[in-house]
Amino acid sequence: MAGADILAALGSARDKIRGALTPDAPLADFTWFRVGGSADLLFQPADEADLAVFLAALPETIPVTVIGLASNSLVRDGGVEGVVIRLSARGFGGVTIEGDLVKAGAAAPDVKVARAAADAALSGLAFFRGIPGSIGGALRMNAGAYGGETKDTFVEARALDRAGRLVVLDGAAMGFHYRHSDAPEGLIFTEATFRGVPDDRETILAAMEKITDSREATQPVKSRTGGSTFKNPPGGKAWQLVDQAGCRGLQVGGAQVSELHCNFLINTGGATAADIETLGETVRKRVFETAGVRLEWEIKRFGRWADGETIEPFLGA
Repeated sequence: MAGADILAALGSARDKIRGALTPDAPLADFTWFRVGGSADLLFQPADEADLAVFLAALPETIPVTVIGLASNSLVRDGGVEGVVIRLSARGFGGVTIEGDLVKAGAAAPDVKVARAAADAALSGLAFFRGIPGSIGGALRMNAGAYGGETKDTFVEARALDRAGRLVVLDGAAMGFHYRHSDAPEGLIFTEATFRGVPDDRETILAAMEKITDSREATQPVKSRTGGSTFKNPPGGKAWQLVDQAGCRGLQVGGAQVSELHCNFLINTGGATAADIETLGETVRKRVFETAGVRLEWEIKRFGRWADGETIEPFLGA
């Protein structure tokens, strides 16, 4: 559906929308991989109320995809059908402290949340320093690192449903488990509240510095990457299985398995989204052939194939 047609479908509500509406908007520069096609329509809402107006007016037949920092996302080369909603720091990136509660907008970078909690001498959120994403993504996938997970300090989240109605979810409603939440896919998170534990500020900052040093020493943090590519299988480590399958440094076009950390795929400079996804599927196949394990993607892949692309997912994708 053309972006102009989606704009027309909004009817008179378009005049009430304060955020930016951009037809045929390139998405590559929003993603950490720096690849991918365009959105039929990109909407960057001004705030939660603006997003509610937009959703209430948008026909339910038009697909909606939400991105934040897109650090763990792969946009396919043919672009994304319907509307892509990008929550920006201006309207959704705030972090506030109320006693032992940390309230963060869905577009707030995880590292910003970790720092705010540390400055308030609240422990329990330092692990967010090791996650290169935003809070909205952390809620959707129960993001975790260095011994902590989003669910550990979670109190509640605010979200809007597909009709623009406010929904508040507690831990039971979120249904957190390993790298996943059972919250309905149609919900768009706008804010989350976490509870920290009063502690010594310098001790918390020291723990965060240790995480920073570890990431820089063991992960390709300065490369065009999408973070951890595959979920760890029960009782195992994805990177070890990839390494044992002989995939360290493996390349497809401009995409490569990182030499530094085998669970990271990188864009060496000229990769397409198809190169990256094909490489990932090749790795999955080789791991199954050598270890009998079907690795599951942790990176969220979405969008259309470009004309002429043929990517065959390995069985169990």
